[in-house]
This record gives sequence, structure tokens and C-alpha cells, in this order.
Amino acid sequence: MVFHLKLARLTLDLDMDTAELSWNELDIERRLGFASKKYTGANTALTFLLGALLTLLFYAGLYPFFRHGGHEMVDMFFHGGPKSRSVIPYFTVFLASWSVAILAIKHQKLGLQRRALALDIMPADPSFVLAPDTAAAIIDRIHAKVDAPRKFLLLNRVERCLANLKNLGRVSDVAESLAAQADNDERYLDSTYTLVRGFVWAIPVLGFIGTVLGLAQAIGGFGEVVARGAELTELKASLGGVTGGLAIAFETTLIALVAALLIQLVLTFLKKQEEDFIDECSDYCHKNIISKLRTVDLRGDQ
Repeated sequence: MVFHLKLARLTLDLDMDTAELSWNELDIERRLGFASKKYTGANTALTFLLGALLTLLFYAGLYPFFRHGGHEMVDMFFHGGPKSRSVIPYFTVFLASWSVAILAIKHQKLGLQRRALALDIMPADPSFVLAPDTAAAIIDRIHAKVDAPRKFLLLNRVERCLANLKNLGRVSDVAESLAAQADNDERYLDSTYTLVRGFVWAIPVLGFIGTVLGLAQAIGGFGEVVARGAELTELKASLGGVTGGLAIAFETTLIALVAALLIQLVLTFLKKQEEDFIDECSDYCHKNIISKLRTVDLRGDQ
């Protein structure tokens, strides 16, 4: 009897709750008119467009300095301008910008995910018991406070556990269900870095390709001069072209390695933040779900 009175009071409290966290209003992908990925996943089309925009802004900011000349650190991103045979730096900057866009979107969505930890979805009563009857009330409480609970890692984990509570007879079964969902969540979050990891691998390769092309161009030009039996003065002038070509060749690798290093550092920092968030979600579930579970017999008595 006492149990059913507690359930009734809990149901009355749910009617007074209002939505506190809106995925549709706060998710950056939804606000920009794109389909939103769950948790901290980033929409590929959106990040591609943002990467292209960042590339244009980057070169628009450098172009005035390149136009006036005398800036070696700027010239290395252009390699002689549009007429140059080396276009590797442009692709390098684009892939780096695309990576930055992905990581920026993920960082914003991680902040949104953390807001679910502050939601008051469990009753404050320390004597509250989580059972099949009260689990439905908690699910209603979640949907009253959040418009899309399945988009939030924590709320999706809690809701799945509570929805299956009626089919689970032991506390250990619920704990195993939470652990399995935690593993799935961790694998999904790790998969959201696949594209960025690919870019971190591809960017240095582009740099090396640019170096090989630059070396081939510089040495090939010198070989043509030697084959013609040129005079000493012409050979000296040709050697100057070779050294210049070598400088451009190694600059492509320098740009690529620096870009890959910076992206990897940001990726590692963000990955650490997500791992901390996963641990916080696990602690929340143990504190608010596992510790409040009680086995219930067929009559519904505690």
C-alpha cells in the first residue's frame, strides 16, 4: 500500500514538470538546418561545407600579404599562386579545415550532452525504490523534461534500462544491461573520430607527395640543362632553380606535418573530455539506477 501511495505521488509530481532541455533548439546541426547525428556525432555534409568555408577564409586572410610579397611564411601556402604546379598545400589546408570543423561541432555537442547530467530526473526522496511500476513514471519524467531523450547518451542509456526493467528479474541483470549499453556508447563515440583520424593520416601523406613532386620537378629541370651540355653559367643558374624547388618541396611536408600535429593534439584533448563524460555517465547510472533497484515479487510487494 505504501509503495502504491509513493507511486501516485510521483505521478502527480510528473504532471508539474516542464521541458527543460531541447535538442531541437540547442543542437547546432538542427539550428543550421542539417540532420543531426546522435550524441557527439558530426554531420558529414555540414562539416564539409564548414571546412570549405574555413579554407576560403584562411586564404582570404593570407592573400593580401601574399600579393605584396616578402612574407616567406605566407608564400609557402601559395607556392607561386594559381599558376604554380604544386596544389598540394591547398588540399592540405582544406583537409585540416574539415578536421577543425568536425572537432568544433563535436565540442559543441559534447557541451550539450553534459547538460543532461544536471537534469533532475530521479526523485529526491532517499527512500525511493526503483521497480517496474516506478520505472514507467521515470520514463515519463524524462520525456517531460527533454524533447529527444534518445539523442542524449545518458538519457538514452537510462531509458533503455528502465524500459527493459519489467523483463529483468535481478539487479545484476540490470547492471549487465547498463554495462552493455555503456560499451555500445563508447564504440559509437570512438567511431565518430574515424574521419578525422583518416585526415590525420592523409595530411602527412599529401605533404610527402608534394615533396616528391617538387623534387622530381627540380631535378628534372636540372637534368634537361645538363643534357643540353650547357655552359657553366647556365648550370649555376639551373642549380639555383633546383635549390628553390627543393625549398618548395620540403615546405609542403612542413605544412602537412604541422597541420597533422595540431589536429592530433586537439583530437586527443577532445577524446579525453569524451572519456571523462562517459565515466561521469557511468557514475550517474550507478548512483541513481543501480543503487535504487530492488527486486519485486509477482504480487508487487517490496
